[in-house]
Amino acid sequence: MASGSDRNPIIIGGLPSQVPDFDPEETQEWLDSLDAAIDDRGRERARYLMLRLIERAREKRVAVPEMRSSDYVNTIPTRAEPFFPGNEDIERRILNATRWNAAVMVSRAQRPGIGVGGHIATFASSASLYDVGFNHFFRGKDEGDGGDQVFFQGHASPGIYARAFLLDRLSEQNLDAFRQEKSKAPYGLSSYPHPRLMPDFWEFPTVSMGLGPIGAIYQARMNRYMHARGIADTSKSHVWAFLGDGEMDEPESLGQLTIAAREGLDNLTFVVNCNLQRLDGPVRGNGKVIQELESVFRGAGWNVIKLIWDRSWDPLLAQDRDGILVNRMNTTPDGQFQTYATESGAYIRDHFFGDDQRLRAMVAGMTDDQILHLGRGGHDHKKIYAAFKAAVEHTGQPTVILAKTIKGWTLGPNFEGRNATHQMKKLTVADLKGFRDRLHLPISDRELESGLPPYYHPGRDSEEIQYMHDRRKGLGGYVPTRVVRAQPLALPDDKVYASVKKGSGQQSIATTMAFVRLLKDLMRDKELGKRFVLIAPDEYRTFGMDSFFPSAKIYNPLGQQYEAVDRDLLLAYKESPTGQMLHDGISEAGCTASLIAAGSAYATHGQPLIPVYVFYSMFGFQRTGDQFWQMADQLARGFVLGATAGRTTLTGEGLQHADGHSQLLASTNPGCVAYDPAYGYEIAHIVQDGLRRMYGPDSEDVFYYLTVYNEPIQHPAEPEDVDVEGILKGVHRIGRGTSGSIPAQIMASGVAVPWAIEAQRILAEEWNVRADVWSATSWNELRREAVEVERHNLLHPEEEQRVPYVTRKLTGAEGPFVAVSDWMRSVPDQIARWVPGTYQSLGADGFGFADTRGAARRFFHIDAQSVVVAVLTELAKEGKVDRSLLKQAIDRYQLLDVTAADPGAAGGDA
Repeated sequence: MASGSDRNPIIIGGLPSQVPDFDPEETQEWLDSLDAAIDDRGRERARYLMLRLIERAREKRVAVPEMRSSDYVNTIPTRAEPFFPGNEDIERRILNATRWNAAVMVSRAQRPGIGVGGHIATFASSASLYDVGFNHFFRGKDEGDGGDQVFFQGHASPGIYARAFLLDRLSEQNLDAFRQEKSKAPYGLSSYPHPRLMPDFWEFPTVSMGLGPIGAIYQARMNRYMHARGIADTSKSHVWAFLGDGEMDEPESLGQLTIAAREGLDNLTFVVNCNLQRLDGPVRGNGKVIQELESVFRGAGWNVIKLIWDRSWDPLLAQDRDGILVNRMNTTPDGQFQTYATESGAYIRDHFFGDDQRLRAMVAGMTDDQILHLGRGGHDHKKIYAAFKAAVEHTGQPTVILAKTIKGWTLGPNFEGRNATHQMKKLTVADLKGFRDRLHLPISDRELESGLPPYYHPGRDSEEIQYMHDRRKGLGGYVPTRVVRAQPLALPDDKVYASVKKGSGQQSIATTMAFVRLLKDLMRDKELGKRFVLIAPDEYRTFGMDSFFPSAKIYNPLGQQYEAVDRDLLLAYKESPTGQMLHDGISEAGCTASLIAAGSAYATHGQPLIPVYVFYSMFGFQRTGDQFWQMADQLARGFVLGATAGRTTLTGEGLQHADGHSQLLASTNPGCVAYDPAYGYEIAHIVQDGLRRMYGPDSEDVFYYLTVYNEPIQHPAEPEDVDVEGILKGVHRIGRGTSGSIPAQIMASGVAVPWAIEAQRILAEEWNVRADVWSATSWNELRREAVEVERHNLLHPEEEQRVPYVTRKLTGAEGPFVAVSDWMRSVPDQIARWVPGTYQSLGADGFGFADTRGAARRFFHIDAQSVVVAVLTELAKEGKVDRSLLKQAIDRYQLLDVTAADPGAAGGDA
């Protein structure tokens, strides 16, 4: 093997390829041959020879990576740059004021006794990118439409606040309340873009890395979907996503690039701030992240614009007739560029230009200071304008702008390009003075030396502020701004729910199918029907929703340009440019992004949509829980269906499909209203209530999660004395014990309700126990209400103490209480402290596995016979039955033998 020194780093597509050189002399011969071909026959001939060599290498199965990156220079040549319509001098002064206030706001937040942190380096690197967007591109909402949708990079929030301060959208009091949302209310500013915390300001929560890119892609797609279906005119809306180069390593950042290219989303622009640094160090120290990303995006079908060098490089590049400068740019790794950002002009002269006489000659007439200030394109207003203009005018493809910057730019030598700059929050007096001087701001040394550094405002009547207001007026209003113009929807009357409330008669159906039947009736409503957006990750047939294919159709902007293989079937796969169903492939992350975009359309575009996202429940909150948090933070609304729910119900699928905990995960999301219904009539009332709460006159910023099952059961008709309040609050009695003399209570949810009813029968017939059965439609909502009651009682001891609903509801029901579900015990245990009596729970704790339903339930001891023994056990503890009965019952039902259990119903995919 070659030694480390013999391993020559070759950068291909931005990636370093450490290839050992076993024979340097032979290598040089090949390179000399290529040079000779270029010198004697020209570059075109050399290119042909190289392509033939690559072709032959593949024929011989020699792995050669494709080179999908271009030279390390700006995509838009100087001669092709458009006229810059702004006043660059004024814009520079505006930006200097914004830079100062952003940094000072974070520094002041570190004052003694506060110390709430903040980040200043990210905005410092991307400030010019935002400024050009604000002054020339980002459309506001004043024209009555949705304007542009801008996904701001989360760590850049101080700069967005600083600009809003100059525009009098925020006050100095607001800036001093950064990250102090409660202690400085109502002036507090959230750390990052959080619509739930600042609902009139931010539109999109983005600081959970990777969610901004995927959210932007599906927002652009949702804009096209709404336009195609005639719901809103989104033709003028452009989606901008400002991202970090380190953030692009998140799977969600790049995982769905192809859908944007496939659907030609030219209403979408990614702006990747390539400051070459992650939070703690270089993004690609040995490689070139811009080249790597160019390869990725080009390969995915995107239009790529590289914005690498500012105008000071133009004269040097114009001299580079033999390509020696471009070659040096191509072969210098990012880690070295990071070092150049922190070194002197003399160092750059010696190390970047120094080892080639031709390079040294280019800069012979330049001073070290001039070399030091050879800048990066992401800080040059004219270059940025050219890139942004090219992006919005490009058609047929989404565009990514790869803008090279310096992290901590203008903040001084202690910040610029340093590995630790992301965590640096406080500027010293010396830092402040240097920063002030660099920005040419009229702030005295005395102001910087006495107390907290001051904010800077040039005055409401100043040229700079008037310019800012004029630019925003011309672009349709201030950004970011969140506006809710949507009107309440006209909701259908009770008749639409009637068929589901009738029950299933002698037919057995799963709760998934009960929901689908109700959805079909709702979609027939003339006013409401078109608002539904059906979303599934390649599982519509699994959930029995293929019945929607002929009527609702699957959205595809290109329509269906082929003959479907199942075209002769009644429920054939049918695509349409105006389709209502979103079929996002096997991508729960993509589906959830669609859900969020649709669920927030009431605010984004003033048109409410009702998304219904149906998925394998195991692949919901567990797999995309961060996005459900994003959904709550974005104040999105809609219905989320965890189908094929339960640890033991999806027979045969096994561990990775066996969901016994999503209800517990859902309970951690404050914006989620979660239910586990057992019967169709319960689903009807829950959905009706959800439509009222989310889309009625007094709409709430919540979303509904329903777990539904694939096991067929008989659904009873709604009883005449149905307890609607109990269904919605979380528990109602569905069956009183009619025989037996020893009282007990069984609580069950979802698919466990039939087990509870069977246990009720066995207890009465074999053990003289009279058990009532309760359907716990929402353990989560019962707990949430009880916690709120306790919080109120804690803070208002002088008032009459409130009693939780679950306590009031169960008072008078003589225990003990036994709870059972197809979830782990932690789910029903949420209400234990408020149950008025002895309480015990059964659950499917542990990993799932593949077997019959009966065997799985016997293994977890949650089947009807296990419920019987649990009730008898609690009665024995209270002295109401003899303990000797317990062993008799265990032996009678063979609870220790999973093979003795009835296998239960088979099948039932929907």
